[in-house]
Amino acid sequence: MFRDASDEWEIRCDLAAAYRLIAHFGMDDLISTHLSARLPGDAHRFLLNPYGMMFDEITASSLVVVDPDGHALQKEDEAKVNNAGFTIHSAVHMARHDAHCVIHTHTLAGMAVAAQEQGLLPLNQKSMCFYGGISYHNYEGVALDLNERERLVRDLGDKDVMVLKHHGLLTVGRTVSEAFLNMYLLEQSCRVQIAAMQGGHKIVLPSDRVAAHTAEQFQREGYNRNLRPWTALKRRLDRISPDYAT
Repeated sequence: MFRDASDEWEIRCDLAAAYRLIAHFGMDDLISTHLSARLPGDAHRFLLNPYGMMFDEITASSLVVVDPDGHALQKEDEAKVNNAGFTIHSAVHMARHDAHCVIHTHTLAGMAVAAQEQGLLPLNQKSMCFYGGISYHNYEGVALDLNERERLVRDLGDKDVMVLKHHGLLTVGRTVSEAFLNMYLLEQSCRVQIAAMQGGHKIVLPSDRVAAHTAEQFQREGYNRNLRPWTALKRRLDRISPDYAT
């Protein structure tokens, strides 16, 4: 958890690492979508990417501090941010104080599942992790209207993963690593679903009992709270893209 202002650099490095990893695993969308993180302290301050930079260019020092409306707190940084792009993030951050990090993507698999009536199916071990724990938000147009915040937060509820219908995916976490691992698992689940549907054979679903049991096992083991995968991923970045932490 975030403790005080001395943690800011660590949060910056983790968020920059998440941006790089989103790009590394093919979950970015040119300069669109955002990853945001709450900064320590009583004030509502958040880190956001500079609008116009590719995700594999983001560094810890390039991240911009914004208020709940997505306005840069430093006047010279105002031109660097896309205020409208923060609508979804600010809604979640302000309503869910446990949502220290919010990740939103427009991946091919995620958008495909978001267009399917049944949503995410418990087709495999990864997707069963989310059984009974995924929320959905109906599409209302490009997320520019601030009055959509109330409905988005209502639909998310206390869940940590959401499918934005006809749009994409969203995950939250108490830490950057937790939000990222939620997204990685959700994205892999979507990719499996699309691949299975293209296989040409009837899809077989597990029983509700098995799916619920598997979800409980994942929750009990705390996969998304395990720091080992995150630490290993950062070691990979240290090898292939060490400037993320600059």
